[in-house]
This record gives sequence, structure tokens and C-alpha cells, in this order.
Amino acid sequence: MKVLYVASEAVPFIKTGGLADVAGSLPKALKEQGVDVRVILPKFTGPNPRNSIPGKYREKMEHIYDGTIPVSWRTKYVGIDKYELDGVIYYFVDNEEYFAREGIYGYDDDAERYSFFCRAVLNCLPAIDFFPDVINANDWHSGLVPVLLKLEHQGDERYEKIKTLYTIHNLKYQGVFTKEIMGDVLGLDWKYFNNGDLEFYDAVNFMKGGIIYADYVSTVSKTYAQEIQYEYFGEHLDGLLRSRKDDLYGIVNGIDYDKFNPATDKDLFVNYDASDAYAAFDKKCENKIKLQEHLGLPQGRKIPIVSMVTRLVAAKGLDLVVRMMDELLQHEDFQFVLLGTGDKVYEDWFKGLAWRYPQKVSANIYFDAKLAQRIYASSDIFLMPSNYEPCGIGQLIAMRYGAAPVVRETGGLKDTVQQYDKYTKQGNGFVFSNYNAHEMMYALKRALSTYAQFEVWLQISSNAMNSDYSWKNSAHEYIELYTKLINS
Repeated sequence: MKVLYVASEAVPFIKTGGLADVAGSLPKALKEQGVDVRVILPKFTGPNPRNSIPGKYREKMEHIYDGTIPVSWRTKYVGIDKYELDGVIYYFVDNEEYFAREGIYGYDDDAERYSFFCRAVLNCLPAIDFFPDVINANDWHSGLVPVLLKLEHQGDERYEKIKTLYTIHNLKYQGVFTKEIMGDVLGLDWKYFNNGDLEFYDAVNFMKGGIIYADYVSTVSKTYAQEIQYEYFGEHLDGLLRSRKDDLYGIVNGIDYDKFNPATDKDLFVNYDASDAYAAFDKKCENKIKLQEHLGLPQGRKIPIVSMVTRLVAAKGLDLVVRMMDELLQHEDFQFVLLGTGDKVYEDWFKGLAWRYPQKVSANIYFDAKLAQRIYASSDIFLMPSNYEPCGIGQLIAMRYGAAPVVRETGGLKDTVQQYDKYTKQGNGFVFSNYNAHEMMYALKRALSTYAQFEVWLQISSNAMNSDYSWKNSAHEYIELYTKLINS
């Protein structure tokens, strides 16, 4: 089986969000299960190191192709570089005009940049001598790949057997642009706008095109695949997704268990593993003491740490936190540690919270990957009260490191976190159903009261650490879906 995985970002080359983690881990897991999988990305080479592929990778890339492709009436240079990592071959689409910039998204010509990328993916298949059985495109940046495959490459037998899977990581970001790009940028016949294939409220929608033209559509958890068929979660595409419900699948994301491993993680103060619950708890307490010292909080093994490592945006449930955290801190004995950046209104509020409760709160309004790992390893409870969550990675990492998640029952959170049952001793966290501040508060209070019951807490922490959300299981589901797609 041959699969070409198309994404705009992938760890360790370039990352702005969760898509990069998936694109960096899933192909590796597929390769380990015998799939000839290759990944293709834009070659970002801008001046900002945070938004540029590191030189240590670029210097070792093999340049394999120079050519041109059309961008409507224009002709643009395209180059292809090649790099192998963990047995997976990565291809990089090179064009400095489009990809050597300060950032990787948010430009007025994003429609031109990413339609160029989509067209390059398909047009350069002969140059890389790889015609896959399946192309797995991801999010709006590669939404035009299924469209252009059907509209520009049918009649070429090398392309006609290729099937497409279009994976939605977050339905909110759809790639919507003014309709004028139909002719001036995309070079497509207006009939594909007028018939509704690409039209979206009198604009062009890359994601809509991907959903319509792909053979199958998937998203990153089973619950989210159901939720997006309803108006509340559907972002104005719920009707279209309902019409494709027979071809719509949900496969929960995993995390890289080699990277996120408390036994080997070099960023931790103290390493530990899940083999002995008592020893793991003891080592987590050692991490806790060192984190408290590092952050300037009072030190105490018995003080529960509740943490959030998150983007500071409304979708993450921060309005619920804002509503209830003062009351919780006034009446409950715990420390609250936050790490993340985002909307200024939330950044300022959490700074104020830390000012009001200097002995209980550490608000770190920046992002530091090393500190994130230390927070996961030191936390007892991980708070993730999202309004919606396609999959979520934070709760998976938290469980891997023995922290019990407190989550809202939505999307991938519902699929991965189960309420602890004291009778069966099953479950790995605490859940609440409705997007309601008091429900979140009561769930967090349940977690805090359970923390005081040592043997029960050991069981929950052990259950969390032994929950298997590695990519191994998810990769197997992708292989089954690819097989079904090829045989369809």
C-alpha cells in the first residue's frame, strides 16, 4: 500500500498547531506497520526561526527537481527537495516567493500560496516517481488536492486510480477567500463555483471543495465526526457533512509514545514509569516539589496541582475558568499552574489571578516546551473544559504522565477520558456534560476530594498512565480505512 500524506506542517520540521504533531507521528506509525507512506510539505525558509524549517534539516535535503507549474495565467517556479527521517521520506515543495516569509499563514495571497502547493503536490508526482494508492490531504491548506485531482488529472491513467481521503482537524478554519480567485488564482471554470462545489456564501471555500471531491472524509475522533453533522458544531457545513455521512469516519489521534515517555523524557526533573503505581506517585511528587520551587510556589508533596497547558482562546473553555476559579481558590486547597498564550483578555485575566493568589497560582503567559513537560509530570489534575475539541492532545499527554484529566464531554475528550467509577475501579479521569461553569466546578471538586483518598487516587493515576493512546492503534484504523477506500 502506497500513501502520500499532504500537510502544511509536520514535526520536527515546522509547527504551529496540532496538525504538525499528527503529520509528524502518524506516518511514522504507518511505516512501522508496513505502509509505504511519504509526506509532502511546503518548504518554509523564512527569516523567523519559529516559522522556518531548521537549517540542520535543510542542509541535508536532496534537491531532486526543478520545474514550473501554472497559477492561472502565471507560470511559477517549483522545486522539490527530499529528506528521510525515521524511515519516512519527506518531500518539500520549494518556492521562495510563497514560502520564504516571516509567517506561514495569514497573508492576503494565502489562496494563491496554498493552491500553488496543492497543484504542485499533484503535478510533481512524476518527478518524485511516486503514484500512491491513496492521497491523504489534511485541513484547508490541502483542500484543493482532491478537487484538482478530479478536475485536472482525469484521463491520465497514472492518476485515475488514486483515491483521496480528506481529514478535517478543525472545522472552524476552512480557507475562505473572495470569489475572484476562481479565475485569477485557481484558473478553474466558473461552473464549479456556480454549481456550489466551491461556493460558500458568495466566496470560495477550500475545505468545502475537499469535502465534496474527496472519496472519503475523516476527522480526528469518532465523537467529533458525529458532532460536526449538527448545526452547533458544523460551522455552516453541517448539511454538506450530513450528506456525506456514509463516507465520513472518525479516528482518534494518538501521541508519539517515544517522545512523550516519562521514563525517558530528558526535560523532567525526575523520570518514572507506570510499572509501579506507588513509585510513580512518589516520583511525581519529587517533580512537583522541584516545579513548585522553580515557579516560586509554596512547596508541599500533599498539595494537589491543577494545571492547564493551552492556547488562551474561548474554544478551550476559558470562560468557565474565569467564572469559577476565584471561588475554587478561595474554598479549596490546591495550586493552579497555567502555561500558554493567546487572546489578550485571557492573558491579562490570568496575570490578575496570579496577582490575587500569589501563593496558589503561577500564570506563565508564554510557551516553553520544556516547562510544558515538567508541568505534565508534576500535575495531579489536568483541566481541559473545552467548548469543542476535535481530538485534543493535552489530555493524552497528561494521562501518559499520570495526571487525571477533568474534561467536558465533547469531541475527542469524550472518546479518550472516562469518568472514574469507584465500584469497578475503571476510568481515567473526571467528566462533565454541559458547557456550564458550575458543572466544571463540581467536576473539579470531585477530583480534588478524590485526591485526598490515596489508594483511590493511585488507581486513577495508574489507569491514566496505562491508557493506550499511542499511534499504534490509530494507525491500524487508518490502514483499515485506506484498504476500504482502495477497494471501493
